[in-house]
Amino acid sequence: MGGGRKRGRTQRRHFRQNKENVWKRSRPETTESDNPAWEPFATQNPGFEEYYKEQRIVPEDEWDEFIRVLRKPLPAAFRINSSGQFFKDIRSQLENDFVKCLEAEATAENEAEAIRPLPWYPDNLAWHLNFSRMQLRKNQALERFHEFLKQENEIGNITRQEAVSMVPPLFLDVRPHHYVLDMCAAPGSKTFQLLEIIHQSTVPGSLPHGLIIANDVDVQRCNLLIHQTKRMCSANLIVTNHEAQHFPGCLLTSKCGEPSNLDGSNGELVTPHSNEPASMKSVRRQLLFDCVLCDVPCSGDGTLRKAPDIWRKWNSGMGNGLHRLQVQIAMRGLQLLKVGGRMVYSTCSMNPVENEAVVAEVLRKSGGSVELLDVSSLLPQLVRRPGLRKWKVRDKGVWLTSYRQLKSYRKNGIVPSMFPSGQLFEEEEISDNVGDEVNACLNSSQKGVHMNGTENGEHASELENTVVVADTGDDMAVYEEEESSFPLEHCMRIVPHDQNSGAFFIAVLHKVSPLPVVSDNPVKVKKPLTHHKSALQEKTSDLVAEDKPMATESPDEIPEATTHHDKSDQPPSQVPLVEEAVEAKDGQGNEMDVAEACGEEESDLKDTKAEKGRKQMQGKWRGVDPVVFFRDESTMNSIRTFYGISECFPFDGHLVARNNDTHHVKRIYYVSKSVSDTLQLNFQAGQQLKIAALGLKIFERQSSKESSSGSSACSFRISSEGLPLLLPYISKQILSAAFADFEHLLKYRTIKFADFVDPSFGEKASKLLLGCCVVALNQGDQPSPDSIAVDSSTIAIVCWKGRTNVCVMVSEADCQELLQRLMVRTGRISGPSLTTKDNCSEPQTEVIIEEDSDDATDVPTETVEQEAVGE
Repeated sequence: MGGGRKRGRTQRRHFRQNKENVWKRSRPETTESDNPAWEPFATQNPGFEEYYKEQRIVPEDEWDEFIRVLRKPLPAAFRINSSGQFFKDIRSQLENDFVKCLEAEATAENEAEAIRPLPWYPDNLAWHLNFSRMQLRKNQALERFHEFLKQENEIGNITRQEAVSMVPPLFLDVRPHHYVLDMCAAPGSKTFQLLEIIHQSTVPGSLPHGLIIANDVDVQRCNLLIHQTKRMCSANLIVTNHEAQHFPGCLLTSKCGEPSNLDGSNGELVTPHSNEPASMKSVRRQLLFDCVLCDVPCSGDGTLRKAPDIWRKWNSGMGNGLHRLQVQIAMRGLQLLKVGGRMVYSTCSMNPVENEAVVAEVLRKSGGSVELLDVSSLLPQLVRRPGLRKWKVRDKGVWLTSYRQLKSYRKNGIVPSMFPSGQLFEEEEISDNVGDEVNACLNSSQKGVHMNGTENGEHASELENTVVVADTGDDMAVYEEEESSFPLEHCMRIVPHDQNSGAFFIAVLHKVSPLPVVSDNPVKVKKPLTHHKSALQEKTSDLVAEDKPMATESPDEIPEATTHHDKSDQPPSQVPLVEEAVEAKDGQGNEMDVAEACGEEESDLKDTKAEKGRKQMQGKWRGVDPVVFFRDESTMNSIRTFYGISECFPFDGHLVARNNDTHHVKRIYYVSKSVSDTLQLNFQAGQQLKIAALGLKIFERQSSKESSSGSSACSFRISSEGLPLLLPYISKQILSAAFADFEHLLKYRTIKFADFVDPSFGEKASKLLLGCCVVALNQGDQPSPDSIAVDSSTIAIVCWKGRTNVCVMVSEADCQELLQRLMVRTGRISGPSLTTKDNCSEPQTEVIIEEDSDDATDVPTETVEQEAVGE
């Protein structure tokens, strides 16, 4: 029982060993003569070509060019972090050095430039390479540039991202004060882009007023999301783990006039009904967003150039199977969007069933409360095409133009919202029409229709603007091709051959009024098909858009995190208490006091059951560490005193930890005011948010011998991620070094006091208290001044002051990268030397400072952080 962890590590080690052995045994010994050349993935699929020809994705005269480009590898692209301290230096290096150095490497027939900025991305911050990822890895002439990309990406100065994937965040019109929800965020490139936007104009020592919640349903993908966004070092980020269609709204109901401690939060107050008695009137507070990015799961055939294996896997049923989930996620996003807010719906699919059909259904359900924006005037240099108004649905090898062509046995797989009209017809009408028209059509076997049920089989023969579709092996019906009544041409389609990119679909939605109550049926019908409804309900979740109302805008009717899915992720006692308050109001005729329902610590709880429930709600989600506000006054005072942190820098309500025991907290995170307000609302609403990560790591507990023995006055050191935020407020344990000494620290990492070039700096360092300290680079080559002026150009690193030396608390890779940036900025080396192989070793993910025999007590023994500078 006690060896569970050790056994797990052993099993992983054996798995790796066995995996290697299997590979070795499975490879037959062959000579060069009988070893065939490696063959790439087959970039063809007859079903794919047939499907998209029929959907008329591109004009017929462009089809050959469309397919030709789609079969070519995708060029690489990356984006410069506009909120980074060195973003101007990197952009200048690309414009002046790499453009010239790589000029001779251009290989594409239609592009003369090896590297160029994307013309539609603002301020030359996104770049397009005329090489695929494979060419970057294999071409020796590009090796130095590839090393540069890897190093800067690891540091966080750039983000390697597909070009078309950068488009959706640009249409959200995000401002620094906005609350933004990224519903399906992993792997995190778009989230990182959103963080750049809200931090772009932030001055040192301050934070934006907004926040970003990045959500993903998969735990492993959440870890990837955390790793990606960690490079941004933001205190305005929360990472959550929920199904997007069930994302909780943190609903909080309280009586009118009741005080709230959520000043400045983004909760929206809902006015009670006018006919409600004054004693029963209440206000409801819910977490709503100014912007929602709804980049939904999709079949992904727009990424064929990047993932050629999709050629082999693709079939038309992939899009059909995702349609209802996509509608649910989009509707949930609109419910969480504030009136006046903007939502971007996007996919990396070309399938209209996943794109225009979803947008049309969302507009249909919204009943005029949401409009589809025409954004054709924005980003004018981005080549895009209008959305489709007509499309067809393919099911089991058969083309359909109307829902009436279906029999009941297929209605669990195909729903009305997949078609342009979205109309649902009653069964009698369908049967009569089929009976009237079947005699006018030829038998399917006579027309050579392939009805074997395969997705890539031959489609039914068709007349001009009509489709002949079989419902059974013998019966056929002819219907006019439907056209959507919504202005779907306002949607955007990006196709590969327009600008040598991947394919993408984007629609921009604006919420003009609260969502209406949605009826049980998506459209008007002559007679409800009760048997059809029940069949769909058995097959889909509680929030299926076609069968259950997607709720009104009234927050007490919006589905919360108390669905069957989220309840299974937590103990029964952790069902949010806000739901109990609503039930008490409805069932007993009186409303529980909000203090009892929400578990506020200062409330006088007389009901023992409510008291017990409140304590249980302070627990954690299963498998996820709790999020608690850090309020240990003695620790906070010792940190303020040791580093001389100004009282202007707020601690109370901004420090959080992931451990309930304050004496064993290893890391302290700093959160912005917006994140703090959201956390308070989440606590009061019953911890509905399952938080995987949040905030900015600002302090970390020391594990050096001095700390354990009590020799150090402070048990926490400053984290390098949090240093840019904290730097303007520090007055103690900080020194300013001339360039020569700063360079030596980065290069040699540990220097004795007597070995510094500037003797006064060594003397000042020796007088610091034992423990963590900060060394800032002095402007110019003058000796270190007594006072330090901090601005946006200030460069500083976290160090450790030991008994005899100063040691850098930054990873070797970060030291090397920072040193190179400084050498270029000061003109000591030119830009191209930055790309030499010796200076561009691959960044390490973890660096451990080992103890010397002479100064074993001078350095903490824990892992050193990677991030050296920010902002």
